[in-house]
This record gives sequence, structure tokens and C-alpha cells, in this order.
Amino acid sequence: KALLPRRGLRLQVVKRTQLHTFAVLPKRWIVERTFAWLSNYRPLAKDYEYHPANSEALILIAASKLMVARLAR
Repeated sequence: KALLPRRGLRLQVVKRTQLHTFAVLPKRWIVERTFAWLSNYRPLAKDYEYHPANSEALILIAASKLMVARLAR
């Protein structure tokens, strides 16, 4: 939690509704869509990396590949 403000991030914990009914959360679909796009990049399908920096680099490569493909359209 202490690292989040330094990186400009804010943690938001969503409380459950009284009846546990389905509710669309404002930014959740953006996160889920991004994870879906990144999971299509084969090296990220399963976490084989020992060092977190390697995993972070793979995420950056996958995101760059997605953006280049989008710009090429």
C-alpha cells in the first residue's frame, strides 16, 4: 500500500452490495479487457519468469506490440 501513492496509483476496495447482486463497476471492464489482450501474447499466458523485472519487460513488449498493430491499421 505504501508504494501505490509514490507511483501515482490509488487503491480502491469495492464493498459488496447487500444482496450480492450483479453490478457493473466503472473501470473494471478496462482492466479485464487489457488482461485479455495481454494474455493472447504467448509468453504471458503462464508465469515462467523467476525475476519480476523479466515479467514486467514481457508485459511492456506485449503492450508495445498491441499498440504498433493498432497504429498500423
